[in-house]
Amino acid sequence: MIEFVVPLFNERESLLLLHNQLLEVPLSPEYTRKFIYVNDGSTDGTQQALEKLAAEQKNVAVIELSRNFGHQAALSAGLDAATADIVISLDGDGQHPPSLIPDMLKLNAGGCDIVQARRMDGIETAGFAKRFTSRAFYRLLSLVGEVEIAEGSSDFRLLSRRALEALRRLPEYHRFYRGMVVWIGFPTAFVPYVPATRIEGETKYTLRKMLGLAADGLFSFSLMPLRIGLLLGLGFVAAAAAEVIYVAYFFLSGFRDRLVPGWSSLVLILTLSSAIHMILIGILGIYVGMIFREVKRRPVYLVRSRLP
Repeated sequence: MIEFVVPLFNERESLLLLHNQLLEVPLSPEYTRKFIYVNDGSTDGTQQALEKLAAEQKNVAVIELSRNFGHQAALSAGLDAATADIVISLDGDGQHPPSLIPDMLKLNAGGCDIVQARRMDGIETAGFAKRFTSRAFYRLLSLVGEVEIAEGSSDFRLLSRRALEALRRLPEYHRFYRGMVVWIGFPTAFVPYVPATRIEGETKYTLRKMLGLAADGLFSFSLMPLRIGLLLGLGFVAAAAAEVIYVAYFFLSGFRDRLVPGWSSLVLILTLSSAIHMILIGILGIYVGMIFREVKRRPVYLVRSRLP
């Protein structure tokens, strides 16, 4: 059996079209389909549409969260409920093409526990700013992080049962599945795709949400921001040593009268050092805040209802 895990947030208009696309995916007779839709606090009637769909089709399960917990939390709810040997997660806006699923299954049959779809943005599918920031983020995370995440990785992926069980053993509150699936280290294959046009409506993934996801990825998989303090401190030590040598030269060469008090340079140094201290305190505060959320051990999501 194959289970499709689909987080939804205000996707009532695209739900039926996406569901029909998944039904039309050609599969071998050995595979049966089950659908797990996770309603992440939608307010546009998505829940009513899901209830109607579940009443009409017995292979549809619906998980309604108590509020909007975010995409990664909704994805967690769906993966926690999955019981099949093969689980495929994808977004509910139709930009993850179901036509890739047969290729994913072939790679899984060849021994890959994880088949990761990689987004290949072209000029016609994404603007320059989005392509540049996405590329910069993945390169930065691969450079300073604990894992190397392939550029363009998305939450469109296939997971085997043992890969899914390994993911469930990771208890962190701040979920970044694109890094977590790399961290567990199971055999992985990649399939490229060009994102399709949204079926209906506009994207619900705002700039704020994208920045939040990027921050979770960076701070969850890298300690490099904390090491910045050491590097900047060493830089200030080098600058101070150069200043001492500079002043000593004038003292030893008898040109003390040329040493004019440098108010501007003093203010500049104080401003830079204060700014660096504030930045480092902010970085440390982010880590402390993440630790605070972890130690409270609150659930990643809460379920209001389940169907069936």
